[in-house]
Amino acid sequence: MKASEVKDMTPDQLQDQLLKLKKEQFNLRFQSASGQLEKTSRQKQVRRDIARIKTIQRQHATAQVKG
Repeated sequence: MKASEVKDMTPDQLQDQLLKLKKEQFNLRFQSASGQLEKTSRQKQVRRDIARIKTIQRQHATAQVKG
């Protein structure tokens, strides 16, 4: 997921995407613990996508306060 894609999302879409990614992160962690994880790079990608979404949400929140 690219930052430009995330910036175009509405706040509701961002929240839905964040919940989806957190569920996926949980499942990946569970698979890793049980030794069933095949794509270990996906964990890093999901973690960064979550951070990207949280950053955009924070930017939207500060923009609303200022303007």
